[in-house]
Amino acid sequence: MNKITLFVNGSKRSLNIDGKTPLLWVLRDELKLTGTKYGCGRGLCGACTVHIDGEETRSCITAVENIQDSEITTIEGLSKNSDHPVQKAWIAEDVPQCGYCQSGQIMTASALLNRNKNPDDLDIDSAMKMNICRCGTYQRIRKAIHTASKELRNE
Repeated sequence: MNKITLFVNGSKRSLNIDGKTPLLWVLRDELKLTGTKYGCGRGLCGACTVHIDGEETRSCITAVENIQDSEITTIEGLSKNSDHPVQKAWIAEDVPQCGYCQSGQIMTASALLNRNKNPDDLDIDSAMKMNICRCGTYQRIRKAIHTASKELRNE
């Protein structure tokens, strides 16, 4: 066991854990931040997406020893009152069906909008292509990203 220090949602957290432990399990099991979901365990589905230094990252394949000096943001830390433009757009456009993949979808979409405040459909499809939604809500996801984009641009 190693002493690992992480910066999660603006708070410094020190834990005695194996440094090779995937971030997903530290978030869920140690820090009780269960909004980040386990999907495939191989970084392929996107359910476990969080931001590390503002970039979308698959937490299921990210060892905590590699991110000790990084700022980690989970779905719980995206906004205090679920009022981030992407979260509001998700509700307005009625995106979730089962909802399991949605925290990963939202984290990926918010990272996209941090890079590009006015994405077109091709930009959205490219950014979101590695996030799987078994319910097939892709059209609503795209619409919600456009809605959030308009809010971010104050339109």
